[in-house]
Amino acid sequence: MAKAMPDQKSGDAATAAANPLEFHVYGPRNLSSISWKDLLSSSWKNANYRRMVIACFIQGAYLLELDRQEKRDERTGLAPQWWRPFKYKLAQVLVDERDGSIYGAVLEWDHQAALSDYIPFRPTRAPAAVVPLRGTLLRAPTFRRDVVDDLRFLAWDSLKGSVRFAGALAALRDAARRFGVGNVCVGGHSLGAGFALQVGKALAKERVFVECHVFNPPSVSLAMSLRGFVETAGELWGRARGWIPYVGSQPAADTSGGNTGHSESEARASLAQSGMGRWLPYLYINTNDYICCHYSDAAGGTATVAVDSGGGNGGGKAGVATMLVVSKGPSKFLAAHGLEQWWADDVELQVALNHSKLIDRQLRSLYAAPPAALRARS
Repeated sequence: MAKAMPDQKSGDAATAAANPLEFHVYGPRNLSSISWKDLLSSSWKNANYRRMVIACFIQGAYLLELDRQEKRDERTGLAPQWWRPFKYKLAQVLVDERDGSIYGAVLEWDHQAALSDYIPFRPTRAPAAVVPLRGTLLRAPTFRRDVVDDLRFLAWDSLKGSVRFAGALAALRDAARRFGVGNVCVGGHSLGAGFALQVGKALAKERVFVECHVFNPPSVSLAMSLRGFVETAGELWGRARGWIPYVGSQPAADTSGGNTGHSESEARASLAQSGMGRWLPYLYINTNDYICCHYSDAAGGTATVAVDSGGGNGGGKAGVATMLVVSKGPSKFLAAHGLEQWWADDVELQVALNHSKLIDRQLRSLYAAPPAALRARS
């Protein structure tokens, strides 16, 4: 789950003299900054623009920690370069109290900077606040705590016991309270994507549906593998039991009247209509990255949750979480796991046609009807 850093390659004198992580060197080439024109036609309505900007914000979260390690101050720091062009400012730094490392931030719309460019208010769909969370940095000052959380996920398929989970959850909850749920989003890369996904799910259980973008989320854990084995064994036993003839007794009466599947789908649809399933993360996957590639494993069925019809204010319709898979992009592991591919101009993405088995498991608690609800409809 390590962040792949760019190689310093020889180039012209200006590029060679610049830090390879500066925005104008390492960042997107054709991504426009916010201007007054966005008041007429907001760039934030474009899904590709939204993906690229949020990826830039996450890169800024990486650089906040690197700036700290290399003792760069506010004037010489690299991190602000990654959010200032889009008229955002640093409102809060998320610090791991165990070692003082920075694992994320809260970025807010910068009204003052926007006014200086004749932008009196936020363009349509531009979030008021964004919480970007970084992944693992293989550097001594933060290596230990990063790897501890990597191992926590690997062992338990959960990050809830981490100090960072609690900090990110509190920051996101506070932002949603101050700006409104529809004006806040969370994003993460690698380990940070794991945090973003689980923090977003925790808020969704509280009926707080925050937009969530996760890049290269971890998909391998011992707990998930064991759970998948148990579910498969249960399915096989159910099939085998159907083949075993009843001896000396009649089969148990079907109290559902043969409509169990129908009643379950009705219960799910009812929950979706009531808003229980409106939290739908956006996943960005490169199948050449073995850390996140298992998200592309298709589920046998399709989970029914609610997709917002566009405004972020409810009125959902049946659908599934959005997963974008690289169809043309980096193929070697380090590049395939890197964050920079998600703001690259030449990357080609396609929407996954099949619902992800992992997402089906992870979101099940949000859309699955409780047994009582299913019995009531039997």
